[in-house]
Amino acid sequence: MPAESMVVYGVASDVQVMDRWLPQGLHVSDARPGTVEAEGDLVPGEGAHEGLFRTSEEQLRVEWGGRDHPDYAGWLQVADAASGTSEVTVHISLLDEPDSGARADEVRELLDRSLDRLADEVAHRVHDAG
Repeated sequence: MPAESMVVYGVASDVQVMDRWLPQGLHVSDARPGTVEAEGDLVPGEGAHEGLFRTSEEQLRVEWGGRDHPDYAGWLQVADAASGTSEVTVHISLLDEPDSGARADEVRELLDRSLDRLADEVAHRVHDAG
């Protein structure tokens, strides 16, 4: 990522800007402390679904999971790298999805595009601040 870890964490943990970098077809909004609502083409079922959402600035970590879809959870961890950049590690658990094949490839592609958009959003924040 094109910024130090605190900047990247600030973007990644901000629910208000998540729609800019999460996969298209997924909309997330604040519901109440520790909870978000998710809806869109990538969310199973109809309407908004409640999800758990936790951030830890001390660990530079964001965690989430589906309250009504317990087979879905994930986390994002940011760490400093060389020369003012950082690295992001993402783990997604989709217990009801195959580990290989076309669907697994599609999920990886969605994740790759989301990380690219996260990097773009971080670059915009750095540029606007500087």
